[in-house]
Amino acid sequence: MPDFLTIDALSKNYANGFEALKTINLRVEEAEILALLGPNGAGKTTLIS
Repeated sequence: MPDFLTIDALSKNYANGFEALKTINLRVEEAEILALLGPNGAGKTTLIS
């Protein structure tokens, strides 16, 4: 199936130097169901923002 979403080497650093995401790679194929799970402060909202 073709990819619906592809993320390669995504990183996010805040102005205060906090590294929220470090080299995230993600591939979601068409018609696939994805659950984004993790503890508070893991970067889930940052990833989808």
